[in-house]
Amino acid sequence: MPETASFLTVFTALDLFLAIVIGFFLVRLGRRVRPELRTFWRFFALSALFCFLADWALLAALPYFQLSYGPVGSSLLLISGLRLLFFTPAFYLLLRRPVRRNAIVLLVMLVFLQAGIFAFEVDGFYIEPFRLGVTELPVHAPAFLPGRPLRILQISDLHVERITQRERAVLAQAEALRPDIIVLTGDYVNSSYTRDPVTLQETRQILSQLHAPFGIYAVNGNVDTPAVMSALFDGLANIRVLNNEVFPLKLPSGTLYFIGVSMTSSTPDEKVLRALISELPPDTYRVLLYHTHEIIGASSSGDVNLYLSGHTHGGQIRLPLYGAIFTDSYYGKKYEMGEYTVGPTTLYVSRGIGMAGGFMPRVRFLCPPELVLVELGK
Repeated sequence: MPETASFLTVFTALDLFLAIVIGFFLVRLGRRVRPELRTFWRFFALSALFCFLADWALLAALPYFQLSYGPVGSSLLLISGLRLLFFTPAFYLLLRRPVRRNAIVLLVMLVFLQAGIFAFEVDGFYIEPFRLGVTELPVHAPAFLPGRPLRILQISDLHVERITQRERAVLAQAEALRPDIIVLTGDYVNSSYTRDPVTLQETRQILSQLHAPFGIYAVNGNVDTPAVMSALFDGLANIRVLNNEVFPLKLPSGTLYFIGVSMTSSTPDEKVLRALISELPPDTYRVLLYHTHEIIGASSSGDVNLYLSGHTHGGQIRLPLYGAIFTDSYYGKKYEMGEYTVGPTTLYVSRGIGMAGGFMPRVRFLCPPELVLVELGK
């Protein structure tokens, strides 16, 4: 359970172990450095120790400033491992005789690389996770409201640990955008906090403050067990949970059919979707809410018009020109984020709001959180 503990008391046993291991590693390597290089080596070793302490300070301060609540030790292990991965091969170049100038140049370049990793941490931990944006998605469709498009706001992957400035920004944006409908596409609490009563209570508090004139409709995500869904939504009059069902929403200029499929696994969920589609009247406009994009085959063959999903977080960490490093998807990078057209279906994969839990660092890089504002009938 996260607590706003004193900044200086969060140095855990794992952090101490890592400090000892890194210190031992640096001392052992230092003994192998030739005398004429020891001054250079001391500078680099002190730089490495400074980086370790700076990494720890950045991670440990996150819960102190009530920004995120991931584990410090495992995150520090990943970052320290990345730093040593770059450092070790270059160091062994220094042990060769004669010392080659390019080895020293490479080590100097690594100093700048280590500074780059620090800049990545500042952006990924402190800046980008809170740079909430709104993506407008115009979709050609019949007119459901006279004179203007129907505005549907998609909120996905909240992954709440505690209410932070990010969750407050979501509520403020949802209020300012004044959508006609809000849809919620799963993963409401962080996977590390599904049994934390404070997390469940604060997530429920966020959900209870949402409102839209034509309703709020929700489906579960892979994190949301039946117990979690019950704790979050039972008794909330403002939200309708769609559990493998179709909801016909009558609007001033027509009827919009929401299909809500509960997530278990893709093969049985595709069967559920096909069964629900078979019950629909022909020539109707169909909006599917499902946490992942992995039933896109059944959706496109079943003439689903709009499919709103999340789950991938856009990868959370993206590289220029390459995109997501990892998407946790059967399709790999094929539908990592954004808009896709698959047959008659417009698919949108949201980057979501929060971040993955477990041992992973709570980080976003080149992948800020987003709300999706669909303008249907534009």
